[in-house]
Amino acid sequence: MSSSFQAPKGTYDILPAEAATVLAVREALAAPLRRAGYGYIETPVFEDINLFSRGVGESTDIVSKEMFTLTTLGGDNLALRPEGTASVLRATLEANLHRVGNLPVKLWYSGSQYRYEKPQKGRYRQFWQVGAEAIGAEDPALDAELIILAFDAYRSLGLRDFRILLNSLGDKQCRPVYRAALQEFLRGLDLDADTVRRAEINPLRVLDDKRPEVQKQLVGAPMLVDYLCEDCKAYHEQVRAVLTDAGVAFEDDTKLVRGLDYYTRTTFEFVHDGLGSQSAVGGGGRYDGLSEMIGGPALPSVGWALGVDRTVLALEVEGIELPGAAASDVFAVPLGEQARTVLFRTVTELRRAGVSADIVFGGKGLKAAMKAADRSGARYALVAGDRDLADDLVQLKDLTTGDQTPVALDALVTTLKEKLS
Repeated sequence: MSSSFQAPKGTYDILPAEAATVLAVREALAAPLRRAGYGYIETPVFEDINLFSRGVGESTDIVSKEMFTLTTLGGDNLALRPEGTASVLRATLEANLHRVGNLPVKLWYSGSQYRYEKPQKGRYRQFWQVGAEAIGAEDPALDAELIILAFDAYRSLGLRDFRILLNSLGDKQCRPVYRAALQEFLRGLDLDADTVRRAEINPLRVLDDKRPEVQKQLVGAPMLVDYLCEDCKAYHEQVRAVLTDAGVAFEDDTKLVRGLDYYTRTTFEFVHDGLGSQSAVGGGGRYDGLSEMIGGPALPSVGWALGVDRTVLALEVEGIELPGAAASDVFAVPLGEQARTVLFRTVTELRRAGVSADIVFGGKGLKAAMKAADRSGARYALVAGDRDLADDLVQLKDLTTGDQTPVALDALVTTLKEKLS
């Protein structure tokens, strides 16, 4: 009989059968960051709601429609974090990390984010990301470094069918001119009230609208690439040059905006065409003005977030199965109460020696206990009864070949470590 409760709409459980893949993906996405000097950071899952409304942007769907908000008994207005960058930057400023060491401050995180969206495959209300932020430096090579690290992470998983889209969103010098030209164009279109409002607050967000009826009207819209100042053009060309030199292929996408207001200059997205409408598996960009938006000093920065959920789906689409570790290397099957006492002690010794080990519970007979050993995925079974223990022996059974040999109790840990190595 199942429980009368279910996981909330738009969420799902990560069960042991899938957990090995999920953990392997998280590790693969994080490994290049650790090798590149990024330190781990973890922030609360909820923050002051104004951190996101200021940083992410009032005009974004994330802030206007998708945030999970709550009011505490003390009257504080909080929101579950819909993305990681604002929280990481807030933590950096609060702890003065930008003042106590070399810049950029290089950080990475792994955790869940929350958005109230219409649930579908690849789009959940609770989802997991691995993210990276390089705070306090303006350097095209830094932008390229992050793109390369993400590229290397995906390749390490065996993924091949993904593309990198690249664009520049300009800066505070050239974007206002483009913004005015785009707004003038948008005012001549037949748009709904919400889109008209968005166009007045942040017209670039309209370019990110996926609805066919909007995209059809955007044909002929002015492109930001035609309005970039000389500095932004030169910066973007340097990012492109470093990527090319590193052998990382990319596609220039002049319509790429991304869904957050804080991006400037470099913006990029990793897409996997096998995922249908939810094709973005990760993305990011430069956010030079975000620190000032949330009350900090000028700290030019760049970062990305890679979706764990969608990366797992991409692996499924490409038919890639990651090797999963067995829950235990050794599974003990005691035959009798004396054997249970001895083997429980042996299992504890094995675990302390670094060998993953388990033991049958629940008073199962030999046949049921051996079935449990087979289902465990362990490589070896330890079987012992009173006669074995009288001779200070246990039977070591290879569950792959079926071979069984007696091993002295006092040599068991050493023997197993040698065999498993």
